[in-house]
Amino acid sequence: MNEVISQFTKNAVEEVRVSLTEYRGHKLIDLRVYYEPRDGGERLPSKKGLTISVELFPELKKALGELEATLVEKKLLEKEELVADEEGGEEQGPEEQSPEEQSPGEQGPEEDQ
Repeated sequence: MNEVISQFTKNAVEEVRVSLTEYRGHKLIDLRVYYEPRDGGERLPSKKGLTISVELFPELKKALGELEATLVEKKLLEKEELVADEEGGEEQGPEEQSPEEQSPGEQGPEEDQ
């Protein structure tokens, strides 16, 4: 099993991939930096990363939650940035937004209440 669950760009030549893998019968979570080789071609895994047992996921999730709270508390990230990321990370166009998210000029015809 080697299934990429998510990935995001780190910089111009690297990306981070979150994968489920298996090694010697152990199911693992792998967070790894992949780099673009100088000669081109597919990105390759680097030594930079973290591999943990699936059983440790609850502890990793708790640690990331604590990190999130600390980042907001120290004003290193705005809470709104985190909410946008949870919703897919992309801004929605006015036609995709709920009426609460639209500015008054963007709202469609009002419904009778």
